[in-house]
Parts: sequence; C-alpha cells; structure tokens
Amino acid sequence: MKLIYATYNQYCNSIDIITFDNMLLRIDCNKAEDGLNITPDSQCALNALAIDNPMEYARLVLDNEMQAWIDAGDSLNVW
Repeated sequence: MKLIYATYNQYCNSIDIITFDNMLLRIDCNKAEDGLNITPDSQCALNALAIDNPMEYARLVLDNEMQAWIDAGDSLNVW
C-alpha cells in the first residue's frame, strides 16, 4: 500500500491517510497508543509527531515500530 497524503484530525484524534488507490484509512491515535509503555515525555513527543508529521506517525503504526521509536527517544533523555 502506497501512502500519498496524511493529516492529523483534531476532532477524532486520528490520522487520516489517503492512499495511492484513493482509499481513506483512519488510524485512531488512542487505540494505536494503547498498551505501549509511555512516559510523559514520550507522550508529548507522540502528540507532536502526530500533529507535525502525521505521515511518519502512520508509518510507525503500520510498521509496528511505535514502541521502538518511544524507547529510542526515552533513552536519549538525561536523568
């Protein structure tokens, strides 16, 4: 599936994706983040990613790499 356009939908808290085949795919951010080990810092980073770069957020969800991305960001924080 080739993604061509993604936007953050603030009313549904979701990522709306248009595919090359002109299909609409909606990713619910609450369900995508359910079950992940999230710190307050990583939650802020996820929110910023969904709003500022929804295509990357969608890629992480669809490739099942969200937890790895969160863990990498949390390991860079200074304690």
